[in-house]
Amino acid sequence: MLDVIGLTPAEEELYRCLLQLTTARVDELAGRLGRPRAQVVEQIEALRAKGLVQPTENDPDGPLRPTAPDVALGATLLRRQEDLEAARHRVTQLAEEYRAGLRRHHVDHLVEVIRGGRTLRDRLRDLQNSAREEVLWFCRANPLAMAGPENVEEFDALARGVSYRAIYERDLLLEPGALADLAKGVAAGEQARVLDRLPVRLAIVDARTAICPLVPDRAGGEPSAAVIGRSQLLDALLALFESHWRVATRLRLDDPLSGATTEHRRDTGDDRPADGYRPDADEARLLSLFVAGVPDKSIASQLGVSRRTVQRRLADLMDAAGVDTRPGLAFQVARRGWL
Repeated sequence: MLDVIGLTPAEEELYRCLLQLTTARVDELAGRLGRPRAQVVEQIEALRAKGLVQPTENDPDGPLRPTAPDVALGATLLRRQEDLEAARHRVTQLAEEYRAGLRRHHVDHLVEVIRGGRTLRDRLRDLQNSAREEVLWFCRANPLAMAGPENVEEFDALARGVSYRAIYERDLLLEPGALADLAKGVAAGEQARVLDRLPVRLAIVDARTAICPLVPDRAGGEPSAAVIGRSQLLDALLALFESHWRVATRLRLDDPLSGATTEHRRDTGDDRPADGYRPDADEARLLSLFVAGVPDKSIASQLGVSRRTVQRRLADLMDAAGVDTRPGLAFQVARRGWL
């Protein structure tokens, strides 16, 4: 194995023999290895040049002794590592140039079409398993390939430090168990927001690969999707996600018992009323769902209270905000920065 840094197998065997003997003369080494003396002399000279063998007591004709291999070979090993790292970097550059050339001349290397719910689901799983930085989602109602509870890969990715940002259609939150499942993701670290409608279904991993269905949901038939690599098309999809993220409503579904404060904090913004009121953790969760347009019944189910309790708490929050309508409350929530 040491031949990668210039030490041949024969030289390594001779060096190991000298390590066992501690000191030895040329004839003794030739006898133990069963090699011609001239060959051993040549190999010893090679080991001397590499700094692995030297004579004892500065006697050129005396017994030989080995030197420390990490000292003698360390510099060589370090140079080889640097060379390999430089070569690896160069190969990466060449591979990127190769792929860029393919993208310029062969559109089929830019977009891959996949068909079938199972194939789509498997690709979504693979991409999440390979994620290293961030996963972005447009989550529309009535999932085509993978419902929320089936996406266990998200929790594995979150656990290893991958960031998740997801925008949900409001109708999806009304599906049975959807809010509870979404709350688990938020508790694990997902950043969740909601919009009334989303233009497409979309998943983007590490800003390098996107998956987007090719036909409208209402078309029916076998699901199909495009897997899109680095390109201007991918840049456009990233911009589409960011534009919707900026206007989407944040969802607060974290457990109020997990460390969130229940104190009413004073506003600090210059344009906010200085009345000192801030919603506690329970109220923030309620307001998050309210502003997202979730019906009272679904909010009650998510919070584990009655519908009447939800209505009473919203009425109390309207009093605190100094308004008498729900649209007015939504406006004041945004103006005062309560979420």
